Amino acid sequence: GGKDWFQGTADAVRRYAWLLESVRIRQVEDIVILSGDHLYRMDYMKFVQKHRETGSDITVAAIPCDEKRAGDFGLMKIDDTGRINDFAEKPKGDALEQMKVDTTILGLTAEEAKEKPYIASMGIYVFKKDVLLDLLNEKMPTANDFGSEIIPSAAEDLRVQAYLFNDYWEDIGTMKSFFEANLALAQPPPRFEFYDALNPIFTSPRFLPPAKVQNCQVTDAIISHGAVLEDCHVENAIVGLRSRVGKGVRIVDAMLMGADYYESEDVRQKLLECGEVPIGIGDNTVIQNAICDKNCRVGKNCVIVNQAGVEEANYEEDGIYIRSGIVTVLADATIPDGTVI
Repeated sequence: GGKDWFQGTADAVRRYAWLLESVRIRQVEDIVILSGDHLYRMDYMKFVQKHRETGSDITVAAIPCDEKRAGDFGLMKIDDTGRINDFAEKPKGDALEQMKVDTTILGLTAEEAKEKPYIASMGIYVFKKDVLLDLLNEKMPTANDFGSEIIPSAAEDLRVQAYLFNDYWEDIGTMKSFFEANLALAQPPPRFEFYDALNPIFTSPRFLPPAKVQNCQVTDAIISHGAVLEDCHVENAIVGLRSRVGKGVRIVDAMLMGADYYESEDVRQKLLECGEVPIGIGDNTVIQNAICDKNCRVGKNCVIVNQAGVEEANYEEDGIYIRSGIVTVLADATIPDGTVI
């Protein structure tokens, strides 16, 4: 039915294929398909231009990688023109060894090619529009995924080309990768920089006041607009919009996602007088290796550090879950004073 969740990347595009068939875009020749959980900066016009220059039916963006990372991705093999002729999903051992390619074909230097003899699909594509619609609606109407179904099948009789992207790229689709990529933004210098004079990445303007930091020790951190911190220690951390961090708090290797709204000082004081918890992080709390999601309320004298070293756990009724050893305080959750995790 129409309320079913998308079954995969191809299924998601197929359900909106009617937009691609509209007479309003009949002059459109190529369709770029992107993923929403990656962090990178790419000039898509260069991607499309390469697709057109090679006369490809499909072009797949590929990132070169070394042996350590290669086994975590879908890998591809190419011929001496860069045309894709083989695929392997997260190969290991001998299967991984067989996926080595000469990456100088795609533009790497001999030294770079020696270090990175594999190419992994980034999960972003350029399709000729007619080819895309034919694959989705006629040739493979039940296929749900581009990477594991449509692209490998199409490569058997269509021209499917690799396009090298040799720059920063991270898949942030897991809790661990999301957490690590965000914290890496605070490192000097960051591996990825949002500000680039020629290719800036913008966010939505919120017209908030600057952050207010009073008598704090801050090392390698990003502190967003509207945050208020006093007499606290912040190290290797992201402090989000409108965050409130109380006195004596330690934030280390952690992300505070912030809040969607402010609570006035009067409201905060009344909550404290009633034994309740205002938005933000209460006095003398320690947060490490954790994510505090939007609008959460963490009380005073809490310790959220995953003391037991738990890898996976669900305590959603208490506003907590743990993924890959990272504690997450859920959005809008309340963590009472003195809680130890």
